[in-house]
Amino acid sequence: MNITLSIIVVFCFLSINTSSSFSVKHYKNIGFKNTNNVIKARNHLLLGGNCYDLKEAPAAAVVTGGVTFSKRIPPQQSRVQSKTLLHAFSSPSSNEILSSVSRGAGSSLNIASLLHQDDVYVLSFVMLLSTCGLSLERRTKIGKALSAPLATMAMALIVANIGIVPFSSPVYDFINKYFVALAIPLLLYDSNIRRVLSDTGSLLVAFLIGAVSTVIGTIITYPLFPLKSLGSEGWKIASALAARHIGGAINFVAVCETLNVSGSAISASIAADNVVVALYFALLFSLATDGEDSSIAKSSRGPQDESNLDVEIRDPENVSNTGGNITMPSIAVSLTVASCLVTVGKIMTRVFFPSTSSLPLISIVTVIAASLFPNFFQKISFTGTSIGVIFMQMFFAASGAAGSIRLVMKKAPSLFLFSLLQVAIHFISLIGIGRVVLKMNSNELYLASNANVGGPTTAAAMAQAKEWKRLVLPALLIGILGYATATPIALGLGQLLKKMPIFGS
Repeated sequence: MNITLSIIVVFCFLSINTSSSFSVKHYKNIGFKNTNNVIKARNHLLLGGNCYDLKEAPAAAVVTGGVTFSKRIPPQQSRVQSKTLLHAFSSPSSNEILSSVSRGAGSSLNIASLLHQDDVYVLSFVMLLSTCGLSLERRTKIGKALSAPLATMAMALIVANIGIVPFSSPVYDFINKYFVALAIPLLLYDSNIRRVLSDTGSLLVAFLIGAVSTVIGTIITYPLFPLKSLGSEGWKIASALAARHIGGAINFVAVCETLNVSGSAISASIAADNVVVALYFALLFSLATDGEDSSIAKSSRGPQDESNLDVEIRDPENVSNTGGNITMPSIAVSLTVASCLVTVGKIMTRVFFPSTSSLPLISIVTVIAASLFPNFFQKISFTGTSIGVIFMQMFFAASGAAGSIRLVMKKAPSLFLFSLLQVAIHFISLIGIGRVVLKMNSNELYLASNANVGGPTTAAAMAQAKEWKRLVLPALLIGILGYATATPIALGLGQLLKKMPIFGS
């Protein structure tokens, strides 16, 4: 952890120094409001948001503040775009200024520009941020409270907005296109649907009611809070949050990537939703009672399940997973199988749904394969989960780096209200259908809701904390079922939201 932070500090120091170490005292008297933002690129000079071509020398010009300017020209005729585009050439009084820019700022800014264009530099920072996010969650209380994805996105958002890493890069595009697609099957190797159906009992029914309740909550909330601050991405984020509240972060990422959601919207959504989820978990823990009662013992597991109590199921979102046997062959097999599953999913998408994303079918193909060959996938599940978590962390780092702090702060309040109402309606519908209509056990409904909104990790932790030993494994299994089903459900829901009338419009 200390080594990782030290490396990040060194990178930050170098990046900041390469972008702001030059003197700007020569520009104090030439009439620009902002003399701190000076950029020289090729034959162009950017000062205070204005662009000047240093190569052209028009016959008619006006001298202002020691620099000779020509008349304004249309933006499309210039090689460099900015808010104000002017031609300029060096007069005797401006030669000193221009040479000073070349000497003082040119070399430093060229280094900064080269770093941003260097894919290895950008990839190194993405890996550093991903690793630091994982370490923070495992080793610090703040990291555990934030979660690794949010910690990673927050750090990436900061370093991008202060200029250490670029807002856009081919590295980000590569991660979104290839690593996310590989992460989906890698994280679903434990998705044995046959075991979910046989080992979860009435908790499965409670979970399905919770999923339906999330859909109901989204349909009611979106017309009331259409997320206008997100513009055309409002229905997309509503769908992604529905996916997260049925399955987990894996499904949130899959929906966002399928619908091409911007980095700022993703960062703001995760930040706002994490606050709502934390408050909701506090409510569930306060309502649930400690210790198993007879109804849980009878309904949650069949008699044949006693032998399976010690069988381990790993949660893909739990970065604290340890104890697995990762070897060179297991890494090779995990990546090879994931690549093959992605290929099959892409081919099927091109044949049956040519205009849509391949991620939903990749998920379905993986679940089918894991259910047909459970023993094989169980052997590589730990390795696959470990690699998949790293790929997901890289996605969160890339998404955070592509975001704007100003836009995140602008969008977060409406997202908080949306998520709060969505989860509230989910809870009311769950209790209404499950408890009032079907007379189900309240603790099972609370646990199923935890699995819906938070995923397998938080559900299993709740079962352990409340001493519901027979529900720990079923809680993990229904959470994994959420991973397998939430993405197609949310994408279908998104098409409905897209066509829904907005309240008050």
